[in-house]
Amino acid sequence: MGGRGRSRTQRKHFRHNRENVWKRSKPDSTQQDDGTTTTTTTTTRDPGWEPFATQNPAFDDYYKEQGIVSAEEWDVFVEVIRKPLPAAFRINSSSQFSCDIRSQLENDFVKSLQAEAADGSEVEGIRPLPWYPENLAWQSNFSRMQLRKNQTLERFHEFLKQENEIGNITRQEAVSMVPPLFLDVCPDHFVLDMCAAPGSKTFQLLEMIYQSTEPGSLPSGMVVANDVDVQRCNLLIHQTKRMCTANLLVTNHEAQHFPSCHLNKNCANAFENGVAMEPSVNQLLFDRVLCDVPCSGDGTLRKAPDIWRKWSVGMGNGLHGLQVQIAMRGLSLLKVGGRMVYSTCSMNPVENEAVVAEILRRCGGSVELLDVSSELPQLVRRPGLKKWKVRIDDGRRRQGDGRRGSPVTGLWAAMVAVRDKGTWLSSFKDVPKYRTAGITPSMFPSGKSYVDTPNNDHDPVLEEKHDNDCDGDSANGSEPKKDPESLTDVLDEELSTLPLERCMRIVPHDQNTGAFFIAVFQKLSPLPAIQKKPSSLLRQLKSNTNSHPDEVANVENQDTNGVEIHSEDVTDEKLPDAAPEAALLGNELEEVASDTDTNKMSEENELEDIQDPVDKEACSKVGGGKIKLQIQGKWRGVDPVVFFTNDAIVGSIKTFYGIDESFPFTGHLVTRNSDTDRVKRIYYVSKSVKDILELNFNGGQQLKITSVGLKMFERQSSKEGSLTQCAFRISSEGLPLLLPFITKQIVEASPIDFKHLLQYKTIKFTDFVDAEFGEKASQLMLGCCVVVLRKVDRSLSDPPQVDGSTIAIGCWRGRTNISVMVTAIECQEMLERLSVRVGTGNGSKLLETEQSSVEPGELKANVAETIEDAEIIEVATVS
Repeated sequence: MGGRGRSRTQRKHFRHNRENVWKRSKPDSTQQDDGTTTTTTTTTRDPGWEPFATQNPAFDDYYKEQGIVSAEEWDVFVEVIRKPLPAAFRINSSSQFSCDIRSQLENDFVKSLQAEAADGSEVEGIRPLPWYPENLAWQSNFSRMQLRKNQTLERFHEFLKQENEIGNITRQEAVSMVPPLFLDVCPDHFVLDMCAAPGSKTFQLLEMIYQSTEPGSLPSGMVVANDVDVQRCNLLIHQTKRMCTANLLVTNHEAQHFPSCHLNKNCANAFENGVAMEPSVNQLLFDRVLCDVPCSGDGTLRKAPDIWRKWSVGMGNGLHGLQVQIAMRGLSLLKVGGRMVYSTCSMNPVENEAVVAEILRRCGGSVELLDVSSELPQLVRRPGLKKWKVRIDDGRRRQGDGRRGSPVTGLWAAMVAVRDKGTWLSSFKDVPKYRTAGITPSMFPSGKSYVDTPNNDHDPVLEEKHDNDCDGDSANGSEPKKDPESLTDVLDEELSTLPLERCMRIVPHDQNTGAFFIAVFQKLSPLPAIQKKPSSLLRQLKSNTNSHPDEVANVENQDTNGVEIHSEDVTDEKLPDAAPEAALLGNELEEVASDTDTNKMSEENELEDIQDPVDKEACSKVGGGKIKLQIQGKWRGVDPVVFFTNDAIVGSIKTFYGIDESFPFTGHLVTRNSDTDRVKRIYYVSKSVKDILELNFNGGQQLKITSVGLKMFERQSSKEGSLTQCAFRISSEGLPLLLPFITKQIVEASPIDFKHLLQYKTIKFTDFVDAEFGEKASQLMLGCCVVVLRKVDRSLSDPPQVDGSTIAIGCWRGRTNISVMVTAIECQEMLERLSVRVGTGNGSKLLETEQSSVEPGELKANVAETIEDAEIIEVATVS
């Protein structure tokens, strides 16, 4: 790049992606001369390619020495981690059909798959995870080949794919479900997921927020999901949009630099339409923080076997500093009394217990490591380690498949390879001077640093790095500390006196899962000011006459209100050269360092100051060489978040659909287009998200928001849509929230007509089985309407009633017909759900999802024999 580019390497720049070695090559069928067909397995790989060997001598040596399992268990441990990981999934507890899905699994698939196993096949069946509440999480031992083996398994596979796409279930590794459970989330909590992508844990947190939420209402809590990589943010958004939630905010920041987003001193009042208002929130703090940090990932070997050849000790060593920074930042954003879960999918104690110990040392008695051994009693877990060692490897990655490793670049690699060819270190005093830049005291159990005194250059003297160790131990309920010098003299290796046995290690062979590490913290008081304020930055801002007053106020108030900013938290810690790929994991985006007065900057200076590579990509030239640039506060290249205040459009929507005045509209509608007259989509946000957006606007837009809100209305762009009184239709995502408040453009359909709408998508008014329904539908105004499945003992003349079991779909009332505005897979899934509620017998006949040859115009003549079956459905939908 010649020094011209400021962006850091992104994941998308890696040439090779992970490959699933458990996949088999697709068969290739060829026609022979005699007319027979033979099937051969072909591959598109290089002739010399071979599957990754599921072994690595360096891995075995490292974890045998660390003692993560006993010597007697080692063979069983290794045998299990070399096998493919069983598939697992979780039922969305907030879904309208969660009980139906669980019942279908328990009464249909479990029994049918057990019957297959009784016939002598290799099918082992599915089972609920015993430690997950309410049988909402399940594990399947089927491979992809087995899922296609027979009709029963194929049906189960299609069921998983369909329900996952709809959002009724989430396919997620079993151990990945554990950390959110220990957060103890309540519906009124503000929750931060610091490293959220790909989003399965965020989805789980949203489910907890939505516990016991009534139809038409929203919880008072919210979830902020953050990730450093904008591409992974897109994956996160795709995953969580299946939840259809107005209580989610997705941001794009480095976790260790996540902004505190507090109200400036000179901004005492918030303003709305020119009227001063008292701000609802003065600072963004959280009741719960999930700190699932970037790690070496060797706990996922069973699902990502390519890690076998990539693994090296340098990966864990290189990420330790970043993990400490992220965890400390999470604690600083946590409210006093709040709970934070620190977790990794690594087995390395340098990434796990060493990070936890350093957190306790830095925080002293302000943070407690909780003992949660009594929670989730059926989850098999092991206590954290009290002692471990640090290994420094040579300049090459040792790989188990015999292939040559990628050398560290330059003369430094040659020096490292000569000086140490794999050395175990029991204490920081053993670290060679040339490795102290990458190996820090916090990696060792005691956390002590050793310095050479001027009087004796050869005798190391123990230096107390942290004066509050004893206070931290007593606050966490540990025994009084022994003298560290005598302790290291008696033992060959250090032993931590902190209560690290309260941490949890999940190992694969205990419950046939992956590996995971979890530690639960509770904040007892504001964190101590470990480092001084960045006074040099403050002096520089004050001396600069062009500095904005808000910038000076931000620096002066960095450690107020319980949010402590440490110098380590705002600088990048140098990672050792021995782990170049690991360093890239934690340094993928470089954010804008400070606010500037953009009104005084020219367009050229604005573009030069863009440090975010994503922002650079968003800059594009249009006709005449003029730069067109989306701006969200100081974040260039990001669509703005704007409160929608077009009274004319809002009024037309409320009038057309007869939306009750009790539904909160004011301040809850946002768009991503500053030109409110040309918006295509209008999003709805909960009160909690609304308060944070207002805080962000008044605090200088410190949050870089990539997604916010529930899509509620969409502009109808068709020619027929321009003829309607309301240009916006209700989206399928927003319909469940708005449904209890709609009084116009809504009609109830009989089960048979509802089924036909889902099946045929478009039906003329005269072709409905219930002539009264067809007449009433024809009296609706042209445009979007809502069709509700009528329940038992209700006539068409009764006004629609909405509760938790109500089933409704968005439709379009055309000139002569009603058309469904729901995707094909949603129609299919809704038909399946109705079929499950009815069960077997005549009712299932009515809800067959296969397309028949009967056209809508012939429905009346052929439906007489199914009228009685419709009553069965009416009874079933009430349950």
